[in-house]
Amino acid sequence: MAKLVRRRKLMGEINVVPYIDVMLVLLVIFMITAPLLKEGVKVDLPAAGAKPIDPGFMDKHPPLIVTIDSSGRLYINFGPNPDKPASEATVSSRTAALLRRDPQTPILVRADTTVPYGTVVRAMVLLQHAGAAKVGFLTDPVRPAPRGGANGAGGGAG
Repeated sequence: MAKLVRRRKLMGEINVVPYIDVMLVLLVIFMITAPLLKEGVKVDLPAAGAKPIDPGFMDKHPPLIVTIDSSGRLYINFGPNPDKPASEATVSSRTAALLRRDPQTPILVRADTTVPYGTVVRAMVLLQHAGAAKVGFLTDPVRPAPRGGANGAGGGAG
């Protein structure tokens, strides 16, 4: 006697619910961590009406930026750990290495407004000893003055 064997029909669908759950968890993790990765060294830049550097030149030669925070600590955006303070020797050696590789690299100093002038000059001298012929400053653009004054003055002539 022949035995009838009933086979199940194969299901041709994929259960995507677990993948959606994993995707949503990863989305939440990235949404929380992304703003933390953009944080850098907090510096209150002075405002100045200086002419900006040509963006085309900056695309070809990414700048070396030495940051001086309000405590006078130095940071350099070249090499590992740009968010950790660097010694003067480290700043000097990394600057010299980068300038040997690309002598046209723009060198910029980004200093907090509360940093003493002598600290900024010391950083500039350090960069010049490392081989930088020109050193520029990063500033915030000057915001236009609000129309009219706080005391009600300003406006048309009578």
